[in-house]
Amino acid sequence: MEFAIETNELSKSYRDVRAVDSVNLRVKPGEIYGFLGLNGAGKTTTIRALLGMIRPSEGNIKVLGQAVGPHGRGPWARVGHLVESPSAYPELSVRENLEIARRLQNAFDKNATKRVIEQLGIAPYADRKAGTLSTGNLQRLGLARALLHEPELLLLDEPANGLDPAGVVEIRELLRELAHQQGVTVFMSSHILTEVDRLATRIGIIHKGKLIEELDADALEQLRSKYLVIKARDIKAAFSALKSSGYAISSDPNGSIRLSDRRAVDAPDEVAQVLVHAGTAPTHLAVVQENLEDHFLRLTNTEVR
Repeated sequence: MEFAIETNELSKSYRDVRAVDSVNLRVKPGEIYGFLGLNGAGKTTTIRALLGMIRPSEGNIKVLGQAVGPHGRGPWARVGHLVESPSAYPELSVRENLEIARRLQNAFDKNATKRVIEQLGIAPYADRKAGTLSTGNLQRLGLARALLHEPELLLLDEPANGLDPAGVVEIRELLRELAHQQGVTVFMSSHILTEVDRLATRIGIIHKGKLIEELDADALEQLRSKYLVIKARDIKAAFSALKSSGYAISSDPNGSIRLSDRRAVDAPDEVAQVLVHAGTAPTHLAVVQENLEDHFLRLTNTEVR
């Protein structure tokens, strides 16, 4: 199986609204794929289409090598999912909810309920009615239910929703363990960009229904790298002086100079001396580390409020 998820020209329209527009996804087995976008960008619609919950207007989908189609066609016994808000029987306990889900999913391992309760850290709430759970613990219950049958693929829409910071870290480590140690493919949408940055091996950015960029692990690592940004009154003279001193130079999008050399990042004062001696003192000198959030906001032309 070459791809755990494959879509070809996937589109979904609601009357005059094009919610998803010709999206081509290729997610490899064992990958953690972060699916990013603003509210209304098409993330949830895409995930619902992958799960066969809605029928695409155009295009086709394969999940775990099997075509997804009408009448529930798809490899659902091998897929775990959590889409939008988790649901539960409010008058039943956490344990009872999971036991019902285990039987419905034909998870024959009778220890599965105990296993996922421990995995998700909800043992203290196992006998509490689901209707009394906090938002975060209800989210943990939803994730536990998705893992009951030990799926090969997890489709998660905002998996850290409602979790406190410690819970976010726990879920991050759990998903990393599932992918790296058990080979589970994880496809997750999220608005917590720092978490996706730390977890994903590849990222897709959807904007106004279109997949506008994908970044692999190498590109993500570049986003984490530091560089020195320089501005000067005579930018051409500064460029020439730095080039003569052996610095590797690239242009910054805003017209300044960017140095990624380790010696420049570690010793910006030496860069300043080079420029001063050349008669073109810097007006701005700063070490910057771009992150996924900066990249995302620039790519989608979104202003920070």
